[in-house]
Amino acid sequence: MPRKSRIDAPGALHHIIIRGIERKKIFRSDYDRSNFVGRLAELVPETQTECFAWALIANHAHLLFRTGSVPVSRLMSRLLTGYAGWFNKKYHRHGQLFQNRYKSILCQEDAYLKELVRYIHLNPLRGGPLGDERILGDSDFVEKVLKFAQELLEEKYGLKKRGYDFDKAVERVSELMDMDVSQVLAFDKAPKTVQARALLCFFAHRKLGMTTIEIAGRLKISQSVVSRLSRKGEIIEREKSIKLIG
Repeated sequence: MPRKSRIDAPGALHHIIIRGIERKKIFRSDYDRSNFVGRLAELVPETQTECFAWALIANHAHLLFRTGSVPVSRLMSRLLTGYAGWFNKKYHRHGQLFQNRYKSILCQEDAYLKELVRYIHLNPLRGGPLGDERILGDSDFVEKVLKFAQELLEEKYGLKKRGYDFDKAVERVSELMDMDVSQVLAFDKAPKTVQARALLCFFAHRKLGMTTIEIAGRLKISQSVVSRLSRKGEIIEREKSIKLIG
């Protein structure tokens, strides 16, 4: 019987669970975990995927993604295929490393995101004494991870609660770039206008959580252009040390 296609779209939130075949270890050392995370660190920005949380236990792992410009299935295929090949070569083993396909649970973002982040980050601590099963370290480190994750989430959802939406972001970019709102929204290739639209795409996508489809519809441009502008906007924000909230 053919496999059912997974439900996915830009902006979809997925709780991913991967397990070792026959419950065997997929991480035998911190070096293995570092290799896995290094691969993930390369793929996440490349695919414009947002990673809210992850926990790597010896024989399984949890990941929390929001789909970007590339389907999560493609990201996972590259991540797991690359890691499995490296792992097999390192430990002189052959055959399948992971149990079947990874499990993907489509989540309701607003209702469950904070609880999911907390659940995933605390997952390695639920099995009692951890020894080499531990990935997040001691309790102080866990609390730091949770605090950092909560700050990121509160920034994104706190902005919404305070009335920040696309129109507010347009006004903020207009103020930062010393331009009329109409200029920010204009389809113009002037360098200053392009910079303004890049900053707007970054604020809307990465700070307000709008999907590339939503932004593309508002600006009447393609999703690929939104993704490209958002990456450029991130650089502008960093170089100019500017923020959505003044």
